[in-house]
Amino acid sequence: MTVRQSIVFNGDLGSGKSTVSVEIAKRLGMRRVSVGDLYREMAQQRQMTALQLNLHAELDQAVDGYVDQLQRDIAASGEHLIMDSRLAWHFFTDALKVHMITEPGEAARRVLARPSGPAESYASLQEAKAKLRERSESERSRFIVRYGVDKARLRNYDLICDTTRASAAEVVEHIIAAYEGTLGADVLRDGQPLLLLDPARVYPTEDIATLRGLWDSEFVGDVAEAGDESLEPLKIGFTGEYFFVVDGHRRLSAAIQNGFSLVPAQLVAEVDEPVVGGMSAVDYFAAQVRHGLVYDWEAAHKIQLPLPEPALLGGDAVLAADRGVGA
Repeated sequence: MTVRQSIVFNGDLGSGKSTVSVEIAKRLGMRRVSVGDLYREMAQQRQMTALQLNLHAELDQAVDGYVDQLQRDIAASGEHLIMDSRLAWHFFTDALKVHMITEPGEAARRVLARPSGPAESYASLQEAKAKLRERSESERSRFIVRYGVDKARLRNYDLICDTTRASAAEVVEHIIAAYEGTLGADVLRDGQPLLLLDPARVYPTEDIATLRGLWDSEFVGDVAEAGDESLEPLKIGFTGEYFFVVDGHRRLSAAIQNGFSLVPAQLVAEVDEPVVGGMSAVDYFAAQVRHGLVYDWEAAHKIQLPLPEPALLGGDAVLAADRGVGA
């Protein structure tokens, strides 16, 4: 795989983009540019919060126009750099496009724990979670209307990394490996996104009783010795919010048993794209992910999966009632 010129970062608020991009810039000896820092400065100058500036930008194109032109100029310069920006993936063509995600509650905890300024502060975890979601949706809507692109679509990116449990050091090592072509080269060469997922946040789609060899000690031991980067990528579907296994339950189980915080995967279907037999990722998830299947997987691996909305469980109200979803 040819090493790309730059690495551009987009991702969830609180996903660690700043920490990771700063360290990667140091490791690779590249200049780092943060559009987020620029927006925060603009918000402070206007005595606004970051959310207020986003909402203002929906009405005033000059806000985005200034930042957009800056990114176009940087992309056209050909400089090898690290770009931390919500929209750099749209302006940079010859770059590794990284999208970082994390569980919303964890993102809110991180944001709440860091020093706040006049442009961004929250009184509680609940407020932080709600405001982060509102800010993200404001940006997403603005980008769809103004540019005709959806920042939430995973196929916009080369590499999607879940930072929920992974340390910054782990994330940095994995992204550099992908950039240098030693991780996921076959997936990226085919033009597909490489996913680095938290295995404890991926849903099974087969009953655990039908899966053979999950606790094969030799296989689990081999995986432990080789490490997560050696695993053949799982085949994964995505509903727009939840990841699920299409192929690779045995590898996923071994990753969980070994305490891995990241596991490589290939995206095979996203939202309305077909998984099998013309069934979309959303419909496949609703048909396959039943409450008993989830309970058994959780109990066997001593984890608890984030709860899907009841509508995505094919009308399975039992799981929702047992866990208090929608209450």
